[in-house]
Amino acid sequence: MAEIKGNSAYNSARNSTYWQQLQMLAKQPWSLAALFAQDDSRATRFSRQAGALLYMDYSKQCIDEQVLANLLQLAESCELSTRIDALMQGAMVNTSEERAALHTALRLPESAKLDVDGQNVVADVHDSLSQVARLSERVRSGTWRGFSGQAITDVVNIGVGGSDLGPLMATTALDEWADTDIEVHFVSNMDGTQLDNLLKHLNPETTLFIISSKSFGTVDTLSNAKTALSWLLATAKLRAGTEDSVLRRHFIGISANSEKMSAWGIHPEHQLQLWEWVGGRFSLWSAIGLAIAIRIGMSGFKELLAGAHGMDEHFAQADFSENLPVLLGLLAVWNSTFLQVNAHTVLPYDGRLSYLPSYLTQLEMESNGKSVTQHGDHIDYDTCPILWGEIGSNAQHAFYQLLHQGTQQVSCDFIACVRRYSGEVKNASLQQQHELSLANCLAQSRVLAFGNAAVTDVFSNSEEVSETATNADKYKYYRGNQPSTTLLIDELTPHSLGALIALYEHKVYVMASIWDINPFDQWGVEMGKQMAESVHQAMQQAGESQFDSSTNQLLKHIQQLS
Repeated sequence: MAEIKGNSAYNSARNSTYWQQLQMLAKQPWSLAALFAQDDSRATRFSRQAGALLYMDYSKQCIDEQVLANLLQLAESCELSTRIDALMQGAMVNTSEERAALHTALRLPESAKLDVDGQNVVADVHDSLSQVARLSERVRSGTWRGFSGQAITDVVNIGVGGSDLGPLMATTALDEWADTDIEVHFVSNMDGTQLDNLLKHLNPETTLFIISSKSFGTVDTLSNAKTALSWLLATAKLRAGTEDSVLRRHFIGISANSEKMSAWGIHPEHQLQLWEWVGGRFSLWSAIGLAIAIRIGMSGFKELLAGAHGMDEHFAQADFSENLPVLLGLLAVWNSTFLQVNAHTVLPYDGRLSYLPSYLTQLEMESNGKSVTQHGDHIDYDTCPILWGEIGSNAQHAFYQLLHQGTQQVSCDFIACVRRYSGEVKNASLQQQHELSLANCLAQSRVLAFGNAAVTDVFSNSEEVSETATNADKYKYYRGNQPSTTLLIDELTPHSLGALIALYEHKVYVMASIWDINPFDQWGVEMGKQMAESVHQAMQQAGESQFDSSTNQLLKHIQQLS
């Protein structure tokens, strides 16, 4: 396998003079109101577009030309170009697990070629996509039948983490592209609440389950799958069905572990392959996207892949000063590491993107929530901020109070689609609602940036306004100076959604490269899972447990009530 040339292959951005310069620049007072007052062309100079894919305005970030120049030099100092090439070419960028991270290969066109360890992975990817197309079409056409001979009406994706959040987010966002009556549902929670509520309304004779698990050993997923099988068998036995028939007609498995899928009972023809080089949170482009393909069709799914590939090419080829993922990543580093803005929120002003904040929460925090470099050194600077988000209009009535008048500084991403409800049959009322949503998006970013000055159009010193205000006015005081970026999508389609998701994937890689961390492992989630096994065993046994006093006491209380 191609690999990074040892742990010291790349220079560390931390040791560059540009890092030191940025530390000094971060200490000066930053006022967005003052920056805009001094420069009428600021919005033009700090906006970029990736072809016809996305438009990004980052002029409301606390930066100037000097900061941007140092950030771009910082990227050069850690050999970001070489790191990007390594990612795209299948090098061993996941150093702790000694493998590539080839999610970009999942959306390469069939005519491309990428050899890793002498194997053309593009051919493997398109073989898998052919399987996705075959199985999804059988379901969509009504050819796939349940144990009683009826066509499938409902598909339930059972997975957790990337095997749930990605397909759920994309399927929800693209639901207006659905061209089938087959409903797609998602189950992830270990406690069974989602599955229990869902099974009450589904017909076991017409329900198909997709078990999505890279390892096929995730307890959350397998516990839900076991319950689903029991539910099916309870009905099938009444109709003289057999377990083998139920497993064959009602389950598809997606995993990198064929042996475990077979042992569980998934028929070989209904097993879809993953690879170890596909990280869970980067996997919706693979067979994990089967639920998406069932809902919007294989042509729509391929458009999603094509949009992501377009962003891949932009990331690999565009100059850093014009490169949206690079700029977005550098701004995130500037905010978190240098300005110590340790919270970030994603605010889509489009109900179709309702699950995007949850998806990005995993993508960013699981990838970059690290405190050790790829060399094994402990980090003495802030890495990934705490990330959360919500549909913008909902968030305005929830946590915008903190954004506008709280004591915490928070960076924001505003995301909106320019065109909607503009088809052949126009709905004037819905069009007006869309315009109102866009207006709120722009207005909120403006007030967050300029505070009370946004209303007066006088970019005065906010501290002076605060000091001279009456007590009554102080309750209505908006300090502003909250940094934000606005991303505008021409129109939400499978293609543009693919580009948007890939933009954030590459943003994560840029941040990790500057911080010199590995964004492709997630060791931090493992110990808790292992400890849960020990606690579960203790829960089944009588007698004193050998944990800390708090855990022992909690276990005792649970056992007394069980």
